[in-house]
Amino acid sequence: MAARIEILDFKPAPGRTALGMAWLAHLDDQTKLLAKDLKGITPAELGWQLRPGMNTIGMLLAHMAIVEVIWLNVAVKRPADEGLVKTLGLTRDDDGMPNEQYGNQPPAKLKGRDLKYYLNLIRRARTRTKGLIRGFRDAELSRMFLRTRRDGKRQSVSQRWILYHVAEHFSGHYGQILMLRHLYRDRGQKMKG
Repeated sequence: MAARIEILDFKPAPGRTALGMAWLAHLDDQTKLLAKDLKGITPAELGWQLRPGMNTIGMLLAHMAIVEVIWLNVAVKRPADEGLVKTLGLTRDDDGMPNEQYGNQPPAKLKGRDLKYYLNLIRRARTRTKGLIRGFRDAELSRMFLRTRRDGKRQSVSQRWILYHVAEHFSGHYGQILMLRHLYRDRGQKMKG
């Protein structure tokens, strides 16, 4: 019997921007892998903190969805928080970051939430993202525009950089989530031993 060959590819959805749609396919694939890596995770593990003041997996998942909405708003020159509550039912602070505002504990709004809740947040953010990306054009992705952050700092950014940053942000927290899963399991093994 011949060895089975695993096919590894993803296809961008049709749209006006080949780069944007390839980016979106990348982000969708990472989300699918994240969901697979979190299969079977319990609400207790999603809410576990290594130490007070540190992020939980649930906080990170909520944060990933919130940040995607915020940065895509910036990419289309809308107010950063526009549609956030309508899309996710969360404000930018409901992920509990920074944690000090919640007494170094996870926010009560996320307590006891299951994986389905968090994946739904990401799905809703992504649905909104897909609608916005379809309006992007490759020729416009590199155009620079000024934005002013909440702290007053001014930045010159391009849509292309924003797409990069959202993917970088997602992947960085994905790695952090995998490390927290490892630490949670290791903690459980030490308690048994």
